[in-house]
Amino acid sequence: MRRDIPPLAEVRRITEKKRDAWWTVLLVDPVATPLVRLTAKYTRITPNQITWGAFLLGLVSAAFFAFGDWRWLIAGAFVYHLSFILDCMDGKVARLTGQGSVFGAWLDFVFDRIRVAVCGVALMAGQYDRTGETIYIWLAAAVVFLDTLRYINGLEIFKIRHTMRKQIKARVRAARRAENSAELAFMEDLLRNNPEADIEQDIRQAATATATATATMTATPAGVAEVTDLAPVTAAETAQAQTQAHAQTHVQTHVQAEAEVEAGSEAEAGAEAQRKAPARVIDLHQEFRHRFPVYLRARSFFLRHRIRTHLVSGIEFQMGVFILGPLFDSVIKATIVSGALLLVFELAIIYKLLLSTRDFTRTIDSFEREEVATAA
Repeated sequence: MRRDIPPLAEVRRITEKKRDAWWTVLLVDPVATPLVRLTAKYTRITPNQITWGAFLLGLVSAAFFAFGDWRWLIAGAFVYHLSFILDCMDGKVARLTGQGSVFGAWLDFVFDRIRVAVCGVALMAGQYDRTGETIYIWLAAAVVFLDTLRYINGLEIFKIRHTMRKQIKARVRAARRAENSAELAFMEDLLRNNPEADIEQDIRQAATATATATATMTATPAGVAEVTDLAPVTAAETAQAQTQAHAQTHVQTHVQAEAEVEAGSEAEAGAEAQRKAPARVIDLHQEFRHRFPVYLRARSFFLRHRIRTHLVSGIEFQMGVFILGPLFDSVIKATIVSGALLLVFELAIIYKLLLSTRDFTRTIDSFEREEVATAA
């Protein structure tokens, strides 16, 4: 028995995601998290072994689905949900015990795709054998296609967003290096160029000029907002601006604290903080939020309950096809409705990505205009 496993409340904090599918939050985590604590505390089971268990249970549910009778459908739905609970437990055990691995993540992903494909084909084959309706053949192909589409689309969107963020960070770092280089001056160079200068007076004038330039900086490029200059229109945007203002205060406090440690005096720390440019908040969803202001309120509500706004993802699609459909002996309707809702939410994500790329383009253009203005 391991004695380093914390209480259940702490296990929830460590293992449960900040945002997850509503099916997982409401119907899986209340069961999976206590089981994760017991598993980690009293057994030597590894996350990869749990992944194998989930996969084998998925194959058992596929075998039940293949029989086609409503009794076997109920049994298959029950076993599929147990398989999904185990599928959620492997990652939680990995986070709790520190046994996670890259290979384990790959194994989990591949087994999930195989399980969905096998269960989809088995379920529709059993119904085709029972009824002889050819629509089940098409539904089998649709289930495999939609599941594959969902995860390919998710991976590509993640890659695009990561690339956009990476390019913006690179431009910001380059701009800061250029700005710091322009503001940097060495005292020995000033004295060499002007040996008769009044050093104290020059220092005071330089500090005054820097403070004046910082105070009068009001222009904000499209897609980029200075935290202290946000002028929100809606209540949701007001809350967002307040949050960003608190973040700016935290950033300035952190910078000043670091300057105090490095400089060793409060005066030098204040001068260092004054030379820092105002923190920028890059909003790559600005256009989407402006078009759909209610989204912020809905998102805040769901996040308070750990539920992501993508209400019908691959998880809910699977549960509709492999649990709700068999339980109510309505496989055709459940599959069609689940597939249609999945497509609607995938299209919404794609549309949001489109608007985000526009914000990205405007942000990059604003950096280029700044560079031209600085050079001029």
